[in-house]
Amino acid sequence: MTSSIPPQQLREEIEQTRTDLGGTVEALAAKTDVKARAKQQLTAVKDRTVQVAGTAKERVGRASRTPAARKAVPVTAIAAVVAALAGTAVVVVRRRQAAARRPASWWKRYR
Repeated sequence: MTSSIPPQQLREEIEQTRTDLGGTVEALAAKTDVKARAKQQLTAVKDRTVQVAGTAKERVGRASRTPAARKAVPVTAIAAVVAALAGTAVVVVRRRQAAARRPASWWKRYR
């Protein structure tokens, strides 16, 4: 029952397997960390909202240069759109967080 594989090659394979297993464990831990994933998603939504607000501000700046365009794009309308986007983002993130906290079989109780 002697192995034809040299000991050094076995050690390298074992080390590679340990490295792969460590990466797998880290990936699984990241998937189960709901709080961290929710924070990442909230950050992404905030960044998107800031980007949309910046774009809206830029458009208002360009539009305010001409008298005809001033009437076409009131600042309050743009502010209302930005606020609606931010509010929608908050609602979506909170609903997803609540869904993540609920057990998968919660709906069976209400059938």
